[in-house]
Amino acid sequence: MQFLPNSSSSFLQPGSRFIGSQQSDRQVYEVQVEIKHVDMAESFLCGYLRIQGLTEDHATLTTYFEGEIIGTKYTFQTRHPEWGSNERTDMQHWGRFPAWRPLAKQAKRQDFNYKNFLQRENIFMRWKEHFLVPDHKVRAISGASFEGFYYICFNQVSGDVSGIYFHARSEKFQQLELKHVPDYGCTGALEFR
Repeated sequence: MQFLPNSSSSFLQPGSRFIGSQQSDRQVYEVQVEIKHVDMAESFLCGYLRIQGLTEDHATLTTYFEGEIIGTKYTFQTRHPEWGSNERTDMQHWGRFPAWRPLAKQAKRQDFNYKNFLQRENIFMRWKEHFLVPDHKVRAISGASFEGFYYICFNQVSGDVSGIYFHARSEKFQQLELKHVPDYGCTGALEFR
């Protein structure tokens, strides 16, 4: 059995923070992301996404999101019909990432398996927002939506995150651009057993 580390790089680990913006045709919003958990063996991560200025009633909105890391468990094709995406939508969105283009022909195959994804410069993910923090019971906010998801390209060398938000009833191709916030060598605690 092959051992998979919990994180792929010093940029993608619990406690990592990223700042930047989400841009639509009309507006630019400040965005902060904090990674809370990474499990490469399960191709999973989760964290908080904070966006500022999206609505007048809520200066800052924070959502909890979960991420699917494209690799041996998840493919480039979204397998959640309730997210509103289809194969055509997937290929349109992934195709906007220059790092994905060399994979385009292979990724369209149903049986494509993105092996050795941890050793590649770019990791691809989907981030799905699930609920508002701290009030997880809020399902709708006027002027904002967290019903969609992000197509993500994460550069393991630079720590940059590029994303494209998708929701069938939202403006198309909203760009997310984030940079890693240096932590000056701080890492999470280790427990030996």
